[in-house]
Amino acid sequence: MQNSQRNENTSTTSSAAFADLTAKENRDIPKTRSRRKTLEKDEKPLDVLIDPKMPNNKPRNRMWMRTTAFLIFLGCVILFFVPEEKFNFKSDLGLPPETDPDPSSNINVDLEHSKSDNIEDITSINPAVPTKSKVSSPKKATKTPSSKITSKHCTVPHPGRPLVQYALMIDAGSTGSRIHVYRFNYCKASPELEDEIFAHIEPGLSSYGDNPEAAANSLNDLMEVALKNVPKELQHCTPVAVKATAGLRLLGLKKSERILEAVREHLETNYPFPIIEKDGVVIMDGKDEGVYAWITVNYLLDRLGSGKKLPTAAIFDLGGGSTQIVFEPEANFEVAPGEHKHELEFGGHKYILYQHSYLHYGLMEARKAIKRFMAKLWISTPNKKDDLISGISSELDISEDHIPNPCLPKNYTEEFSLSDISHSRDEDSITIVGTGAGHAQCRFIIEQVLNKTNECPLSPCSFNGIYQPSLEVTFSLHDIYAFSYFYDRMSPLGIPADFSLKELRDLTDAVCAGNVSQFSHLPEAMKEIKKNPHYCMDLTFIYALLHVGYEIPLDREVKIAKKIKGIETGWCLGAAIAVLDHKLWCK
Repeated sequence: MQNSQRNENTSTTSSAAFADLTAKENRDIPKTRSRRKTLEKDEKPLDVLIDPKMPNNKPRNRMWMRTTAFLIFLGCVILFFVPEEKFNFKSDLGLPPETDPDPSSNINVDLEHSKSDNIEDITSINPAVPTKSKVSSPKKATKTPSSKITSKHCTVPHPGRPLVQYALMIDAGSTGSRIHVYRFNYCKASPELEDEIFAHIEPGLSSYGDNPEAAANSLNDLMEVALKNVPKELQHCTPVAVKATAGLRLLGLKKSERILEAVREHLETNYPFPIIEKDGVVIMDGKDEGVYAWITVNYLLDRLGSGKKLPTAAIFDLGGGSTQIVFEPEANFEVAPGEHKHELEFGGHKYILYQHSYLHYGLMEARKAIKRFMAKLWISTPNKKDDLISGISSELDISEDHIPNPCLPKNYTEEFSLSDISHSRDEDSITIVGTGAGHAQCRFIIEQVLNKTNECPLSPCSFNGIYQPSLEVTFSLHDIYAFSYFYDRMSPLGIPADFSLKELRDLTDAVCAGNVSQFSHLPEAMKEIKKNPHYCMDLTFIYALLHVGYEIPLDREVKIAKKIKGIETGWCLGAAIAVLDHKLWCK
């Protein structure tokens, strides 16, 4: 009986203890300390509390569950907030890290990333001139953009348009080739440029006159830039065009056609980008070059594509082999009929433009023309030794076969071929000797090269007998933009973005007189002048072209620009916009 009573008491005590634990759990899960106190009070063995047959071991089970859940949650937080670059999973797994492709040529490639918000990243790559005689397949790109294609400006495109559209334009110029990778959005009916990436290589296609396959091969590094920056899923609908300019025009029809044929075959065979059906790989007409540049500048200035028709800017482009002028005369003037008149529809408005491209008047061709003129003048002058040489031979190295040139520094010498002056053999040459005579004497020679006095069949004329409406009369108020070599020669010397031709004349006077000390605050300017003996000649030609040739008044302001809103000036953007306007590429 006593044993039974004792067992009942024990049972009652255990039940009371577990009831007490259960009540505390319902209020709040007891801490370890409170549980220890309960055990001390009842003086019961620990194994009584953890008997697996008993249902009241839930507090400990729940503790383990909550601890595990907390650790999982903490791990998720770490993975979410810590950047991926902090984890080196590949090295942990023994995988090699990603590397850029090895360079394979000594062509110089300058890569820039320009954005419409003026953020620029510039990288230099130094790959190798192709040495193979056959066109080689390009290397596979090791880096690909994210497959998530979004726009900075909208999430839903204009009906019937893709959200993002890329376009590739290759400018095959006389001194090098350049690719522009354009990214547009279609937040509206017309394409809006979001950013541009471009890369430049030297030399140009015209340097491979006798090796078309090498010419095509030279574009591999540029196309690698396109493969890396156009998302793979959009490459099949990203149009590409190769448009050559003055360099190939001057090479001759037969050689240039062989080069362009090799380029087209190479792009079609080795790259996924569709070539534009019409004029996809061509020598671009000079007038198209100027008109496309006009579209580029006015598009970037927001003068095109808006609801109402706005006044437009004139453009002056100076390349190596040719120079272009395009402007929209004021409404009260009508451009005379002819090839110089170009009608353009854009953004629902009609524009009637005057345009002309002067072949052989690019900066590099102008240098040759100036030296050629002096050589002809010297060769045709009788009694040189008696009338000229005797008076100046003591100061200058002038002789029967040494030709003085006022546009070059004093006693600077240079060999010049006679093959295009007379019927001499190609190896026949003469020595040009600089006299350092100064700006005025140099301009006298350049004005002869511009042929300002040539007959003018249709008046008024600019130079070389070419019709041109007077800028002073028909374009007196709006902006004039000059770029390419205009910018490259003036900007390093500290001339402001807006300048008058009088300021340009004063700058040219100083350079031709050798007064480089006035540029002491610009170490790069002094370096440029000293390393380039043609600086006086180049500046004098630019001044004469603008003032004497195009007849821009001395007090008229001109703007120079390499970029507008972070995007390069030139014809490429205008050509890309025209390509997208012609066809819907990505469905």
